[in-house]
Amino acid sequence: MDTSTEIVNRKSWLIRALIAPVIFFNLQCSFEFLVHAERYAPSFDLKEPTGVYMIQGLGLLFLMWNIPYLVALIDPIRHATSLTEAVIMQAIGVAGETLLILNVAPAYVTLHASVMRFILFDGVGLLLLLAAYFIRRRIQ
Repeated sequence: MDTSTEIVNRKSWLIRALIAPVIFFNLQCSFEFLVHAERYAPSFDLKEPTGVYMIQGLGLLFLMWNIPYLVALIDPIRHATSLTEAVIMQAIGVAGETLLILNVAPAYVTLHASVMRFILFDGVGLLLLLAAYFIRRRIQ
C-alpha cells in the first residue's frame, strides 16, 4: 500500500508534468521572439527596425514572466504560491488577449490571426495550469 509521502510525490510529478509543457512553449516563444524577431514583426503589422525591437521586447517579457512557472516546477508542493501566481498570470493573459481581439478591426487579418494564436496558446496553458493547481490543492 502507498504511503502518504509516496502519493504526494506522485502527485508532485503529475503537477510538474502539467506545468512543464506550458513553460516549454512559453520559453520557446520567448527565444523565437528574441532570436528571430524579424520573422514575427510583420504578423503584428510592425515595420522594421522598430518592430523587431518591439518583438524582442516581448521575448524578454515572456522570459521574465516565466519565473513563477519555473519556481513552481522545481517544487510545486513547497512553492504553491508560485503555482497560484502562474495561474493568475496565465488567466490575465487569456482575458487580456480576448479583450484585445475585440478591438482589432477586421481589416487587420494578420494581426487578428496572431492574437487568436496567443489566445489558443495561452488558453491551453491555462487549462494545464488549472489542472495542476487543483491537484495541488487536494494535497493539503
